[in-house]
Amino acid sequence: MSLNEEVELLRSIPLFANIEPSKLKLLAFTSERLAFQEGQDLCKQGDIGDAAYLVVDGTADVVIEGPDGGKLTVAQVGRNAFVGEIAILCEVPRTATITATSKLDTLRISKDLFFRLVNEFPTMAVEIMRELAHRQEQTNLQLTEANRRLRELENGGG
Repeated sequence: MSLNEEVELLRSIPLFANIEPSKLKLLAFTSERLAFQEGQDLCKQGDIGDAAYLVVDGTADVVIEGPDGGKLTVAQVGRNAFVGEIAILCEVPRTATITATSKLDTLRISKDLFFRLVNEFPTMAVEIMRELAHRQEQTNLQLTEANRRLRELENGGG
């Protein structure tokens, strides 16, 4: 993929839509292009977050490991997904493992570069908040549904 194609890809993502083309070119140029094969991890739950990833092509599962060692796939991501930002935004260990479910091409955006962009472009911070709020809403819906099912099972239903 050429630099101009990467800039166009970045521009198509709401998070980066309002960033001027010259900055997107810098972002594309300074990001590291990484490829993962099916079954490979982009990052592992509990690791220190030093970068976020933009999925250029392919798919991946977002998997959370529980205290009992059980694994739960909480999301599937594909082209244009932006993942791994929670660890760098909140300075916490990775909250999930992201595993490629097909050949996966990504742009790795370092923590320093990410924060420079957020500081220069407040609209990017707003888009990040929107995305995180959307994810929280989805999590709440999943928890509500899981609680409903649990109550049904406890009451002898289904």
